[in-house]
Amino acid sequence: MYVPAHFAADAATVRKLLHRPQAADLVTMTDEGMLATFLPFLFDPDDGEHGVLRGHVARNNDQWRRPPVGEALVIVHGPDAYITPTWYASKAEHGRVVPTWNYLTAHVYGELRTHEDPAWLDALVRRLTDLHESREPAPWSVDDAPSAFVAGQLRAIVGVEVVISRIEAKVKMSQNRPAADIDGVVAGLDARGDAPMSTAVRAARPV
Repeated sequence: MYVPAHFAADAATVRKLLHRPQAADLVTMTDEGMLATFLPFLFDPDDGEHGVLRGHVARNNDQWRRPPVGEALVIVHGPDAYITPTWYASKAEHGRVVPTWNYLTAHVYGELRTHEDPAWLDALVRRLTDLHESREPAPWSVDDAPSAFVAGQLRAIVGVEVVISRIEAKVKMSQNRPAADIDGVVAGLDARGDAPMSTAVRAARPV
């Protein structure tokens, strides 16, 4: 990933991004070409030197069966948005401005491992379910479904985990713009109703 020094994400930003309930892209290079799957992950920061990402794929998805050539890659997405130069104070001053895109992303590399043990899978899906259902007004539980049905669903998936070896992360949130331009970006995002991006730009603002 191309990461200019002023867009490099610090460790706290990366950790917050990986803990965020979301799905990400699992990408592997195999002898038969590249494969990718979009799937929800759990981040376990205290497992191994750099942590582990855990998720599951459908058993019929061939990606888990094809050994990766080298490391696996998980592309984790944070908030992103188009930034119009009309928001910049610099536009009125000299006009030397262009559109851009603000975003937060992490490229997580590591060893891909697979799991077919029902107990391992059961623990994973319960953690994933609890994480995402915690935001619901009436959270659903795995135990709300018949046990035989759940057992059948577990047989239809395979667990995957990426033992993290390194992380490259970039937070591009207008930090390279003058203060007045950043003010304009925040105001523009607020007017657009994009609270997550407005918050992210404020958080990344140079002190």
